[in-house]
Amino acid sequence: MSEETSLPIETTCIDVQNLKDSNADFLLLDCREQNEFDLVKIDGATLLPMSEIRERVGELEPQRQTHIVVYCHHGGRSMRVTQWLREQGFPKVQNMAGGIHAWAQDVDPSMPTY
Repeated sequence: MSEETSLPIETTCIDVQNLKDSNADFLLLDCREQNEFDLVKIDGATLLPMSEIRERVGELEPQRQTHIVVYCHHGGRSMRVTQWLREQGFPKVQNMAGGIHAWAQDVDPSMPTY
């Protein structure tokens, strides 16, 4: 179990891009609201808004032991979701530091920002 909980609570956009590039088995979880997701999203991300996570956490049950990376706009909401999911017994959850805004700066400059 120590290996599972040794993941740092935050990861970088570049590290997440590397996970995507290597076809790693992980869930990219967008915790923004639907209207934000409709504006811009990272390919392959699953939307589960922070406002709905308590009611919908059961949808994540099949991924309980999977590496989950959570992001939002700038990283604040996703950090709260990351901490909450860890408290619910999801050991491999990380926050993507800087959110989709940092992603647009560091990974995909063609992506619109808001």
